[in-house]
Amino acid sequence: MGYDRIPYESLVELAASILEKISYPASKAGITAWVLAEADARGVSSHGVTRLKVYRNELEAGHANPAADPEIVHETPISLVVDGHYGVGAHISEFTMKKVIEKAKANGTCFASVRNSNHFGMAGLWAEMAVKEGLMGSAFTNTIRCAVPTLGKERLLGTDPIAVGIPSDRDLPWLLDMATTTAPRGKLGVYKRRGLDIPEGWFVGESGETVTDPSEATSILADPTGKWGGLLFLGGATELMGGHKGYGLSMLVEILCGPLAGGPWTRDVFQTIDANVGHFFSATRLDLFGDENDIRQRVGNMLDALRSSAPSEGNERVYIHGEKEAIRREEAVAKGVQLDNATFEMLEEFAGEFGLTPPKKI
Repeated sequence: MGYDRIPYESLVELAASILEKISYPASKAGITAWVLAEADARGVSSHGVTRLKVYRNELEAGHANPAADPEIVHETPISLVVDGHYGVGAHISEFTMKKVIEKAKANGTCFASVRNSNHFGMAGLWAEMAVKEGLMGSAFTNTIRCAVPTLGKERLLGTDPIAVGIPSDRDLPWLLDMATTTAPRGKLGVYKRRGLDIPEGWFVGESGETVTDPSEATSILADPTGKWGGLLFLGGATELMGGHKGYGLSMLVEILCGPLAGGPWTRDVFQTIDANVGHFFSATRLDLFGDENDIRQRVGNMLDALRSSAPSEGNERVYIHGEKEAIRREEAVAKGVQLDNATFEMLEEFAGEFGLTPPKKI
């Protein structure tokens, strides 16, 4: 499959225009377009503008209400519970994280759990939002059912990503953004579009057998009433290589994003006409633990030591979490965001349908 590049700002503008055409208010279209374009710019195409088609489908199915606004339904000096009222996930997340950061700056730390939301994009963007304000940040979300618990075959859990960001005094923070499954669900679609087999250990079929055909995997997940087969958690299908550890991380995310918010866990997400995705966010001041500058420097020293450590044979160097994405983003802003042909054609189709200026290749 071939690739094309499109200017970063043009991608954001086109995505926002498409979202407005499908009834997103301008402000909510803008933040959502930025979230999608940022994912593509960082090389996380599973969460990029290809999601425009998914968002439209969910809107037409009645899962999302772009006109709805989030509401704080419980609050303390260091916590929030937010009801998204089935609105736009990126808008709900931005609203919540701004409140979390405000409270953390005033009171040292803040945690927020969100119910009745939608897909919020790349989790790391919300953790990074706190980091840019000099705070430690985290973001978690449950998802539609797509994963099986370790030693099981019933599809009950989600990809349940974890994102954590910590500032340093160097050019980069530490920014972890990971699914608790071996791969995010969206990556199956990427492999399908690109005609590639998915690796063994990512997915099992309805009887627990290994699946490497991305078309078969996406077909299994396409049935919202289906119960059997799905993605595997980090460590695989058994306890031998630690599958129970990835499963445990998933359960942590589920509890934070479901029960704490007074909302459902993944088993019950998207099982009614309304989407009811849950999130969890946090922000914390470094000075709760001592001198902020000293902490930043110590984090920076550790990151430098890892980046300069000896690579294994066949590898050029060791990276820290978030570094490869930062490198890709810098290149994307300078040279254009790289999109595969199928995604570029999707944008052209949307532009033609809505009378928008089609995307221009660099």
